Amino acid sequence: MSDSASISKPASKSAPEPRPTSGVIDRLSLKTRLFVSAAILVALLLPALGIALFQAFERQALAGSRDELGALIYSVLAQTDVIDGKLEMPPFLSEPQFNVDGSGLYAEVRSGDGDVLWRSGSLIGHGAIDKLPSPAPGADAKVFGETRLNDEPLFVMSFTALYESKGVDVPLSIHILKSQQRYREALTEFESSLWRYLLLALALLAVVLGLWLRWTLKPLSRFEAELKAVEHGDKERIDDNYPAELGPLVHQLNSLLTTEQNQRKRYRNALSDLAHSLKTPLAVLQSQPGLDEAVMEQVDSISHSISHQLKRAQSAGAASWHQGVEILPQAERLSRTLSKIHGDKGIDFELKLTPELVFKGDKGDLTELLGNLLDNACKAARSRVCLSAAKQDGRLRLIVEDDGPGVDESMRDKIFERGIRADTYDKGHGIGLAIVQDLTDAYQGRLLLGRSDLLGGARFEVSFPQ
Repeated sequence: MSDSASISKPASKSAPEPRPTSGVIDRLSLKTRLFVSAAILVALLLPALGIALFQAFERQALAGSRDELGALIYSVLAQTDVIDGKLEMPPFLSEPQFNVDGSGLYAEVRSGDGDVLWRSGSLIGHGAIDKLPSPAPGADAKVFGETRLNDEPLFVMSFTALYESKGVDVPLSIHILKSQQRYREALTEFESSLWRYLLLALALLAVVLGLWLRWTLKPLSRFEAELKAVEHGDKERIDDNYPAELGPLVHQLNSLLTTEQNQRKRYRNALSDLAHSLKTPLAVLQSQPGLDEAVMEQVDSISHSISHQLKRAQSAGAASWHQGVEILPQAERLSRTLSKIHGDKGIDFELKLTPELVFKGDKGDLTELLGNLLDNACKAARSRVCLSAAKQDGRLRLIVEDDGPGVDESMRDKIFERGIRADTYDKGHGIGLAIVQDLTDAYQGRLLLGRSDLLGGARFEVSFPQ
């Protein structure tokens, strides 16, 4: 048997454990759910918005280039003439860029057979331009496209006009070409600015989203804080000023708290009445002279059982809805009382407690619990008893140790069995331990019995969820 044993009452066949949740997603908080959902929505919408804006700007810029070349077509047409079947062009066009070599704006006139008849000054020194469209003659027959000149990408606008010369229609194809450099630079600049502003918008949206989540979930945060205040005993009810969605829950919780308090009060009153109604008959029986010793023993046993069950039933139960009871004052009071009771031993009490430690339960239950453990420790101890307490891993741990002989491993399970007489143990362990076990169970706690490393005697540890 191990040096430390867990003491618990025999349990019936346990119910099947609930199935685990489907995954981490099911355990996500509402705040996380809302934030992740909004973040995904923003992450999808902002890039889509950026792409849509960029494409719109690209279409607009392309349309601007088309309109510009279309206007230049008419400008060149106005300066073009056919005399005696020959093309006549001015030495310089009205648009200065047509006259500057390498300006990026070019013009070329071809015959209906595709032969080059004229080139603008900006095309001097450049090779032939391939893949120029040849639209059919007509007022609306302008063709817009792309081509290349010495590996430079160009926009091209082509239009075929009919000139009458000596009664014959002479078709001339006018081609206006423009470098795409400025167009692409505008796209690059717009794209850079667009994503910069979108990132700024994303940062602003994150701030707004955080403020929105905080404002939206503020009632839940306040509800959580009030619930903890009720749990810690700072409040008795939850305020009613909540949104309509939380109103029914708040009302049900307040009703539950009121019902629990009233039921506990009625229960204790009924038990008190029962105890008083039984005390008088028992007192009469105990005062009768000449009763058989066996009868008196049974009467005493009944009296003890009534007291024990009354204390057990009056236990406040789960500590979640009780005000906290400071442990240190109760421990100091009990140590002074027990020092007087066990004055012949000169017990040296060592209290390792801090003032902020509280027991979330009934004050009487705490006194009963510590009183029984410390009294047993005093009876078993030679001269030293130590009481320590701490909060660890969300639990309150109360530890009582003595320097007595300890409890044999063979007796550690039996010492808590019902029906074991207290005087079976010479050193006192076992007195009131059934009450300790019942109180521990009532508060969903754990009771451990082992050997004290500090003092060498028995070590009782009671822990409760906080």
